[in-house]
Amino acid sequence: MTPRSPERIVCLTEETTETLYLLGEQHRIVGISGFTVRPPQARKEKPKVSAFTSAKIDRILALEPELVLGFSDMQAEISAELVRAGVAVHVFNQRSVQQILDTILLLGRLIGAEAKAQALCAQLAAKLVPDEAGPKPKIYFEEWDQPRICGIRWVSELIAIAGGEDIFAERARSAGAKGRIIADDAEIIARAPDIVIGSWCGKKFRAEQVAARPGWDAIPAVRDGELHEIKSAEILQPGPAALTDGLERLRAIVRAWRVARDG
Repeated sequence: MTPRSPERIVCLTEETTETLYLLGEQHRIVGISGFTVRPPQARKEKPKVSAFTSAKIDRILALEPELVLGFSDMQAEISAELVRAGVAVHVFNQRSVQQILDTILLLGRLIGAEAKAQALCAQLAAKLVPDEAGPKPKIYFEEWDQPRICGIRWVSELIAIAGGEDIFAERARSAGAKGRIIADDAEIIARAPDIVIGSWCGKKFRAEQVAARPGWDAIPAVRDGELHEIKSAEILQPGPAALTDGLERLRAIVRAWRVARDG
């Protein structure tokens, strides 16, 4: 018998869906996450069978998947239930820019499309040239507002590539969100970020609420109106979106800050 690659794949998170579309292998996808927005056509073409920490196991099994793709310990229970039902599951756990590229390449290998994956990785890597063109603004990236959670590792690394300095870079390496909780606003205020960027995991960022926080009027970003939103689908997805649209949004914010500062 000749070995073959999986032809029926369920993607429990958006980044694997987007990657398979970019590889031209979307015909393999038989089910996606309900949170998927990239690419837009996926929502029209593919059945939605999961959220993030929950899934419709019966619907997934009815699709007879040959492979289910998940992400992180947050989907461990879903994965375990599918494994017990006899389904092949691969859970990725990428947390850095390098690991995002490695994951794309590994996905290509899993489906027998390694050459395509290598080409995609080369295209994405070409965008990751650090911006050394001017002063580096201090940036506070807020992934959630209550409690305050600063940006995850790949976001911190992208801030540096875009020409900024993540004020909580040392915490960004924490794999879990608990390690990135900022318990006291005084710590943020003391680090005096020039720019605040919010991406509240799908909830709309409210700049006016941030500006009204007690004591935050002392922060340069608040004083200068440098409060910005990047949608979570563009920056908090550990896949192609972060390395393309997410990075470009960061670059645009840094460039605009430099222009305003020079002016």
